[in-house]
Amino acid sequence: MALTKYERRIRIKNRIRKIVSGTEARPRLTVFRSNKEIYAQVVDDVTGVTISAASSRDKEISSAKATKIEVAKLVGKSLAEKALKAGIETIAFDRGGYLYHGRVKSLAEGAREAGLKF
Repeated sequence: MALTKYERRIRIKNRIRKIVSGTEARPRLTVFRSNKEIYAQVVDDVTGVTISAASSRDKEISSAKATKIEVAKLVGKSLAEKALKAGIETIAFDRGGYLYHGRVKSLAEGAREAGLKF
């Protein structure tokens, strides 16, 4: 029997997580995308701590009237600013099983524009 979309994404996500891991020096930027919202967080996997997080539900971002791709770019910029304040400059990008396309790509570009290196 064929896999559902969700099961397929989870398999891809697990395959990515075997390789991509966050450390204190280079934490992992992980993305979750729902139909309406997008969430991102910077995680240190060694200690299991979320260093910073941003989402499309944050007040300053949700008030912006924009397309979902533009909102994703704003989330990336917001997350990068919070990470830079926390002293993080380089990260490992975890696309969470989603294609590097559309909103996920826009979030990554926003984070790069704001100063994160990956």
